[in-house]
Amino acid sequence: MTGASADEILTRLTALRTHDVPTHGGRTLAYVYDSGLAEADAIGREVLGLFGSTNGLDPTAFPSLLAMEQDLVGMAGELLDAPSGFAGVATSGGTESVLLAVLAARDARPDVAAPRMVLPTTAHAAFHKAAHYFRVEPVLVDVDPKTKQADPDAMAGAIDDSTVLVVASAPSYAHGVIDPVDRIAAAAKAAGVRCHVDACIGGWVLPFLDQEPAQEPWTFAVDGVTSISVDLHKYGYTPKGVSLLLHRSADLRRTHFYASAAWPGYTMLNTTMQSTKSGGPLAAAWAVVRHIGLDGYRLLAGRARDATLAVAAAVSDIPQLSLAAQPDSTLLAIIADETCDVFTISDELLARGWYAQPQLSFGDLPATLHLSLSAVTLDSVRDLARDLGAATDAAVAAGPVAPAEELLVAASSVDPALLDEETLMGLLSVAGMTGSNGSLALPERMAPLNALLDVLPAELREGLLLAVLDRLTRPPASPVEVMPGHD
Repeated sequence: MTGASADEILTRLTALRTHDVPTHGGRTLAYVYDSGLAEADAIGREVLGLFGSTNGLDPTAFPSLLAMEQDLVGMAGELLDAPSGFAGVATSGGTESVLLAVLAARDARPDVAAPRMVLPTTAHAAFHKAAHYFRVEPVLVDVDPKTKQADPDAMAGAIDDSTVLVVASAPSYAHGVIDPVDRIAAAAKAAGVRCHVDACIGGWVLPFLDQEPAQEPWTFAVDGVTSISVDLHKYGYTPKGVSLLLHRSADLRRTHFYASAAWPGYTMLNTTMQSTKSGGPLAAAWAVVRHIGLDGYRLLAGRARDATLAVAAAVSDIPQLSLAAQPDSTLLAIIADETCDVFTISDELLARGWYAQPQLSFGDLPATLHLSLSAVTLDSVRDLARDLGAATDAAVAAGPVAPAEELLVAASSVDPALLDEETLMGLLSVAGMTGSNGSLALPERMAPLNALLDVLPAELREGLLLAVLDRLTRPPASPVEVMPGHD
């Protein structure tokens, strides 16, 4: 293969991007966050490239990155009421921040042979990933079915001598509500256990909504909170991916640091999971945060909150829809009644140019339609409300979606531990997810597939989706013509 010109590469990339959901304009209500500030976006992109070749592995080689990280951590500390002596690090995202919080809690208790952590069922799945990676048993506690908040009494009752961490959310991703952190943290402190607040999605917006009268306390001002995670690439509106993990003290942070001199090369020293890491995202985050400023973020938070309340009001005007919980921040979870389903509504919204994320049912918690509202979405609330109503009408006309009986029987007969290639391809064929050459082909409308996944046991759902992900991410059987005209 010979090299391609810059123009050819950019043309090809532009063509590839046409299949992606839009990252700007406020119509993608998951995965991306849009401030609507063109100048902030521009400086973020410029600095991302400017520092793309720097390496955060060694702060003595790139002191610029260390200075920017310390500045961002310091700003976050002020927003989150951190005490004197607090410490923090920048990570690649919320999941890495959560992993490090769990790792630090586990390694601080070498006396516990079989460590456990107490989680509300609404805690982010990143904690389950951490449990899997670090062999920390998750102890799940049901939330209040009405408010969707964690039950502090039940969580306190779940703490035992093996507990190394207790978790609360501010807010929970699935339903957008702040857990009663004060009572949860008090129970953790009384037991001598760390308490982590997952504020990945709320930590850079809730402090600017501090005049909201009903906001639950959740920062370091709450006695017993030992660490907090907050993402900048969400409501900090910075390029992906930067999160911050703050600890009440440097001693609490030390147990997720890593060092190794057990080889003849340089002594490896890491503050995070990564060793080599581009300085681009960190520098871009610093530039965007400094450009927007705290006053700017207060305005952006207000706009995102206003958009959230306006859409919530629109939901109340649609008879078939209701809110799963009253939103504490900028997230909405919408429930459909028996006349329709959220999976079809999601498809209908996509057909109208909106990406909204369907969430499957969990225990007694029903399936919901999840919306993350950005500041820029406020300009399009009327359009979103109109299209949500039209999408609901279409879903009612179609009737609640149900998985095909043949597919349900086939899927239910599968043992996820024994899911081989032949069985998977047979299921995909029944589901209409194979192309003419037997390759994986995702359907245009996902409602029937989501309806099937919704009724399957979690273990089988995971097994099927992992198998599909495996197929989706394999290289093609024959070489792909990446650049036309080149071999």
